[in-house]
Amino acid sequence: MMENRKTTEDTYATKSIMEAVVSQAQMKEVMADQTPMRYALKAMMAGFLLSIVTVFMLAIKTQFAATQIDGLINLLGAIAFSLALVLIVLTNSELLTSNFMYLTVGWYYKAIRLNKVIWIFTFCFIGNVLGGIILFFLMEYAHVMTPEMTDALTETVQKKTEASTWLNILVKGIFCNFFINIGIFVSMQFKEGLTKAFFIACGVVVFVFMGYEHVVFNAGLFSGMLFFNIDGMSGLGVLKNIVFALIGNYIGGGIFVGLVYAYLNGQRSQLK
Repeated sequence: MMENRKTTEDTYATKSIMEAVVSQAQMKEVMADQTPMRYALKAMMAGFLLSIVTVFMLAIKTQFAATQIDGLINLLGAIAFSLALVLIVLTNSELLTSNFMYLTVGWYYKAIRLNKVIWIFTFCFIGNVLGGIILFFLMEYAHVMTPEMTDALTETVQKKTEASTWLNILVKGIFCNFFINIGIFVSMQFKEGLTKAFFIACGVVVFVFMGYEHVVFNAGLFSGMLFFNIDGMSGLGVLKNIVFALIGNYIGGGIFVGLVYAYLNGQRSQLK
């Protein structure tokens, strides 16, 4: 019988990815500390990209509405929206929900302090929201948003606020960022850009098609409502959605992906 010479370290199948994630977490800390304006611009660009592709998705959904095939329309919208995360990741923009994974792994391996993690989360989210506000401010003068798109935006926001309980939002938030960060995690195993883009897009298609809750995407929708139908938005509903989508997204991306895979690839003191 062949002798089993494998060690525990041989089971750390994605340790190289964890090292890359920790390196990314350290670079984010350096940028946020030493060049905060550059970090803010990268966070704003992520929110801007997410919101401009949201408008693209609304246009596709409304213009294909005449087909009356809801499943196909939702799939086309999900595929269209996947472009947003591909652009964000490949341009190295700063998105809160992917940072949940990166910085949690960095904290687990003691590469970054918890107070710094919380500060970067906050800084990043503010930048993401500002990017969405800037996009919809400009969009108001572009005359791209049709009445049908505004109606679709309003209907989506009402479903996410008034028609959803806090538990609905929380669980959907977990599923959403689990799929997003699994896609990013898998994409890190490849160097070729098209392959990376494919796996990043896969996670987004699932979350959008299933109607899961993404806190930055939702914040972009709420920004759109500020400019196109502020009366159709409930302040308490928005607060409920933001709070529980945020918590759910952290659990899905930071714990279910980041912390789980960090634990599966060695103890906190083992990563070099």
